[in-house]
Amino acid sequence: MAFGGLSPVSTNHLMGVYNRAPLEVERGRGARLWSTDGTEYLDCVAGISTNGLGHAHPELVQAVKDQAEKLWHVSNIFRIPGQEALADALCDASFADVVFFTNSGTEAVECALKTARKYHSAKGAPERIDIYGFDGSFHGRTYGAINAAANPSYTEGFGPAMQGFHQLKWGDHEAIKAAIANPTTAAVIVEPVQGEGGCRAMPEQCLRGLRELCDQHGVLIIFDEVQCGMGRTGKLWAHEWAGMSPDIMAVAKALGGGFPIGACLATAEAASGMTVGVHGSTFGGNPLAMAVGGKALSLINTPEILNNVNEIAGYLKQQLAGLQSRFPDVIVDVRGKGLLIGVKLVPNNREFMALARDTQQLLIAGGGDNCVRLLPPLNLTLDEARELITRFEAACEAARERWAA
Repeated sequence: MAFGGLSPVSTNHLMGVYNRAPLEVERGRGARLWSTDGTEYLDCVAGISTNGLGHAHPELVQAVKDQAEKLWHVSNIFRIPGQEALADALCDASFADVVFFTNSGTEAVECALKTARKYHSAKGAPERIDIYGFDGSFHGRTYGAINAAANPSYTEGFGPAMQGFHQLKWGDHEAIKAAIANPTTAAVIVEPVQGEGGCRAMPEQCLRGLRELCDQHGVLIIFDEVQCGMGRTGKLWAHEWAGMSPDIMAVAKALGGGFPIGACLATAEAASGMTVGVHGSTFGGNPLAMAVGGKALSLINTPEILNNVNEIAGYLKQQLAGLQSRFPDVIVDVRGKGLLIGVKLVPNNREFMALARDTQQLLIAGGGDNCVRLLPPLNLTLDEARELITRFEAACEAARERWAA
C-alpha cells in the first residue's frame, strides 16, 4: 500500500516484534489469499481464527460500506444504537446479561479480570484478588493478560510478576481444588479449547466439575473464548458442549470477521461492581465495529454455518487420522475441537509451516507443543476441505523426504 504517493521499500521503520513469513499478501476472497506476485494460497490461518467467514465476505463488506457512509466513531458519552442492538443479540445467544465492547481480545480479557476483582471488592471482600490460570494458556499481550497466562516468553523483561496471578497445571485436579478453596481466590480463567497452547480441549466433565467447585466457594469462572468461540467448535460457544456456562467471557476475533472488535460478556451478578466510571474505552463499541459485528454474528449463529463446521471438522479429523497412520514419522497426534484443529508433529512445526507454504501454497498456523493449527473459515466447502487434505498430505511427504535425508 502506498501513502502520500510513496511506496514502501523496506521494513526498517517497523518495530521488530514479528517474525514474519516471506509472503506479501495483496488480496483475499473466501478461503483464498493472493500474494503481490500473484501466487494463490489456500488460507487455513484465517487471520488466526479471525476471518470466520473468509476474506472479503460480501455481506460484511457491504456492512462496512453502509456504515462508513453514515458514522464511524463517536464518544461513549452518547448512546450508540448499534451497541445496544449487538449487546442484545449477544445476550440472547449466550448466558450473559450485560456486555462491554472493546477493540480486541486482550482488552476483553482485561475487562474480565477487572470485573472479577471488582465483584468481590463491591461485595465487601477486597482481599479476594487471586486469579488462577492454566499452563499453556494465552490471553493476549497486555499486562494483565500476560500475567494471567504467565508464559515466560511473554513476561520476561517486563518487570516483576503482578500480584495475585497464579498458574495451575492442566489436569492437576487436587491443585485446582485447593486453589478454588483459597479464601482469597477471585476467579479462574480458562480457554475451553486452548489455541496457542496446542489445541488442548478441557474435558467436558472437567468444565462441569469446575463450575460446581466455583459455585461451592463463591469463585467466578472466566472463559476466554476469543479463539474458540463464535462457532469455531461447531457450537456458537465452546463451553456449550459441556452444558454449563461461565460468569464472565471474553470474545473477539471472528466476532468482527476480521474487523477489530472484542466484547466482555457477564451475568448481571458478576458485573454488579462495574458501575459508572470504573472502566471505559475510547474506540470500543464504535458504530463501524458494531455494524460489522452485528452482521458477523447474524451470519455465524445459524444452523447452516454451525452444521457446516461440524461436517467439515468431522471430515478433516477422519482424514488427518488417516495421515497420522501413514506418516507416523511426521504426525504424532491430532487434537482440538471443531475447526480449531491441532496437529502435533515430529519435525519442527515452524519448518513444516514454511514447507507447506512454499511447496503446497497451504497456509497454516503454529502453536505450542510443536503443533500446527488448521483454522480455516467456518464456511469452508467440502471441496476446499479435500484440497486442504491433499496439500497437507503432500507437505507430509515432502517433510518425510527432507528430514529422512
